[in-house]
Amino acid sequence: MQVILATYIVKRLLWTPALLLIVALVTFLLGNYAPGDPVSILQGQFNNPAAVERIREQRGLDKNIFIQYGIYVKNILRGDLGESFRHRGQKVSELIGKRIWVSAQLGIAASIISILLGIPLGVFAAIKQGTWIDMATVSVTLFFMSLPVFITAPFLLMAFGLWLGILPTHGWNGFFDTRIIMPALVLGIPGVAGLTRITRASTLEVLTQDYVRTAKAKGLGELVVRRRHILRNSLIPVFTILGLSLAGLVEGSFIAEKYFGIPGIGLLAIESFFSRDYPIITALGLIIASAFVIANLVVDIGYRFIDPRIRTT
Repeated sequence: MQVILATYIVKRLLWTPALLLIVALVTFLLGNYAPGDPVSILQGQFNNPAAVERIREQRGLDKNIFIQYGIYVKNILRGDLGESFRHRGQKVSELIGKRIWVSAQLGIAASIISILLGIPLGVFAAIKQGTWIDMATVSVTLFFMSLPVFITAPFLLMAFGLWLGILPTHGWNGFFDTRIIMPALVLGIPGVAGLTRITRASTLEVLTQDYVRTAKAKGLGELVVRRRHILRNSLIPVFTILGLSLAGLVEGSFIAEKYFGIPGIGLLAIESFFSRDYPIITALGLIIASAFVIANLVVDIGYRFIDPRIRTT
């Protein structure tokens, strides 16, 4: 069994670089064939053909597409993501590096909220199946799952910032500052709703298993059964969802960071999109897509360690 698991892990690890190369190819093509000529965007004060040609040579745009892709991959491996069109003279890696930790902290805060509230609510609703508590939990989570971020964000801004005046509405000062609360709630609420429903469904399935009935028949206390058998096994499907929830956090951060004035990669992406700063757009696409590939790898391998039933599949 251990040999099969090790073989699977090695295969996945070998496939990951190939997937990352495909991701790099897609982002390269998107940036290369995006509307508009990058040199025209940069032109500004460069109005003569010689200056235009010099820019093309400097950026390797005069070479064929295959050589350009090779240069692109080589630069990525060196950590060079190019130079921003909008922020003249600034490296894309420096611009993103300043902001990515901000977005990561916001994502961590939102994930903590989702996990600490979603999983206990899901287990509790399943244990209370058929009661008003269960029905209320299902209804409320369905409602919050259907709420888009662009509705939740202004509502929380008005409720806690303007009407009640108990939370700051704008800016950023780190993970332990109160200004993180509202944007973290905006991103965390859909996660709470999703995790609650998934945990509830998983727990209901676990409750019907023979080992739960056997544990109860042996005289184990209710709390022991819940902790050792119900909670542990119901969290297995939830683990896979945590990796996929990265998509919701990335998507939501674009709007949340704009609403709350947070200097993260979401705000940078919006600004770059409207200013047609393709080097930043393609770099962010590469980073986000690579994060998905790596998160999927970690979740897939971790799932096989957690769930013994699929180690040999």
